[in-house]
Amino acid sequence: MKIEQIHHVAYRCKDAKQTVEWYNTMLKMDFVLAIAEDHVPSTHEPDPYMHVFMDAGNGNVLAFFELPTKPEMDRDRNTPIWVQHIAFKVKDRDTLIEFRDHLEANGVEVLGVTDHSIFHSIYFFDPNGHRVELACPDPKEEAMLAKLDAVKWDMLEEWSKTKKAPKHAEWMHSKELSDV
Repeated sequence: MKIEQIHHVAYRCKDAKQTVEWYNTMLKMDFVLAIAEDHVPSTHEPDPYMHVFMDAGNGNVLAFFELPTKPEMDRDRNTPIWVQHIAFKVKDRDTLIEFRDHLEANGVEVLGVTDHSIFHSIYFFDPNGHRVELACPDPKEEAMLAKLDAVKWDMLEEWSKTKKAPKHAEWMHSKELSDV
């Protein structure tokens, strides 16, 4: 028994139409499906909603719920804003830079390019306040992933005992954090 792939990932949104238009314009995702009901199918509770689905490429689907009868959405205040995010892979650095320029030209504030060694990323927020990352692989990704694979269990074990960052892979962010 094994999971085949993620069917979809769902987030809440403030406005379904605005969200569909933003993801279509900013990230070139196609709007593929809308479902709306006055009752929740799984719980049967009365709660009208609009559920929209965006094609994130390669069978990946990003979905949103607009919930007009619920209190205004907010984020988890006990978790730093940089932690909860969704990351999408783009082909290469040129595509990453094109997206950065496109987003900035459309008024979206973009952080990065951030060098994670194995991949490079930009970060920004959608109109609902969700943090989004676009990442492209580094040309040397495969070799670096092999190095990380060799130490993953040791790192996890050390972390579980000390709750301090193990140094097995500090090379990953050494360039990015050289001025810290």
